[in-house]
Amino acid sequence: MSAHPPVLVWFRDDLRLADNLALTNAVRSGQPLLCVFVCEAGPACTTALDWWRTQSVQALAHALRARGGQLHVFAAQAEAFLPELVRNSGCTQVFWNRRYDPSGKATDTRLKARLRQMGVEVHSTPGNLLHEPWTVRNRAGQPFQVFGPVWRAASAAAHYPAPLPAPAGMEFAPCAAFAAMRVGVDLAVETLPGWAVAMQPHHVFGEQDAHARLHDFVAHALQTYAQDRDFPHRDATSELSPFLRTGQVTPAQIWHAVAAVDARSDGVKFLAEIGWREFAWSLLWEHPDLGTRNLKPEFDTMPWRVDPKGLARWKKGRTGYPLVDAGMRQLWRTGLMHNRVRMVVASFLVKHLLIDWREGERWFAHTLVDYDPASNPMNWQWNAGTGVESAPFFRIMNPVLQSQKFDPDGAYIRTWVPELAGLSGADIHTPWQASLLQPTGYPSPIVEHTVARVRALAAWKARRADATGAANP
Repeated sequence: MSAHPPVLVWFRDDLRLADNLALTNAVRSGQPLLCVFVCEAGPACTTALDWWRTQSVQALAHALRARGGQLHVFAAQAEAFLPELVRNSGCTQVFWNRRYDPSGKATDTRLKARLRQMGVEVHSTPGNLLHEPWTVRNRAGQPFQVFGPVWRAASAAAHYPAPLPAPAGMEFAPCAAFAAMRVGVDLAVETLPGWAVAMQPHHVFGEQDAHARLHDFVAHALQTYAQDRDFPHRDATSELSPFLRTGQVTPAQIWHAVAAVDARSDGVKFLAEIGWREFAWSLLWEHPDLGTRNLKPEFDTMPWRVDPKGLARWKKGRTGYPLVDAGMRQLWRTGLMHNRVRMVVASFLVKHLLIDWREGERWFAHTLVDYDPASNPMNWQWNAGTGVESAPFFRIMNPVLQSQKFDPDGAYIRTWVPELAGLSGADIHTPWQASLLQPTGYPSPIVEHTVARVRALAAWKARRADATGAANP
């Protein structure tokens, strides 16, 4: 057993051993490790991300046990709890990878100051992005507002070091003091709600599974990614987003895996999706209220409808538009949704139902296992036309045409809307025109597309008139 005092490694959304600079630096200190995870909202699952993170923490705990260590899990408020933990355990140094969300950043800043006042060394390192949010700037030193230039600038400097391997020779410290604190939790014995149990068969968890998925994608799907990515029934996407969200795989690991085998259009297109995520985090850094405020203030006068029944039907996948309903049901059952379908359901809520994009953002925050506080609101603002480089509001997706183009045989719809399984490939996109409508019990469309389009454009024009009037009193 080491005579050196322990160092504390605080895991957050970096639930991995490899390419983890905080963990590697802690091991390099030569002192024994205390590995900690803090459930600040408690161990109970209230959102799909809570559930995903719980499973992922358990996977990390298993990986540490295989190396003779332990992940100590606590239910507490980190800002008050970490100093007490450091004091009781005798830790002389604390290591963590930086967070960039407004709440996490503020907590970490205060904690760092508090711990340093106690004489404890605090080491915070980058770990979950290719570029830290403040580092990619235009020639004037200002943040980019358009994706193309920011990604070109970032890619031009894309000489990312090889990802770090999992550190060898990890030494772990016992921590009898933890037992006396009586706040530790065993996530494995926590009772899961029924919806979480139902999601379990659709997922695997942990760092090893993340890399198995990355390897499989690079070997079998990357070569046709650009042409197949928009078809939800094809096995054409990486499905790495939940692992990225909680850090079982890093952007650098993905970058190197893809760049090693494919520098053609498919590889470039896929890596641009990693770049889009980076762009979202740079926006959240500059706009901490990205999830609640229109980045284009002229949309503050948009006459959104208050429609609880319509919102409920959208959430339940009962709009009468099969592609929309398939996506919303997939979301509820699995915590995921194909990206093309995410755009369709978002457009439908905002433009067909004329419901404020923030309602959709909140629902996705509740139901997505890969919910990202930067990407999700940025993408909702993109769909609503309220954000930077967003789609114009007047560009209204036709859910029937989208269905016919990207799910032509109805295979995706049949998977998630089984009551339509008996319809032909042609009828399944417009079941209200099919003779089997009544037996299926599937609802009629909540709103007719042409009517919805006219209403949305009228609201948009009214918003423009209001904005012009306010600017010219």
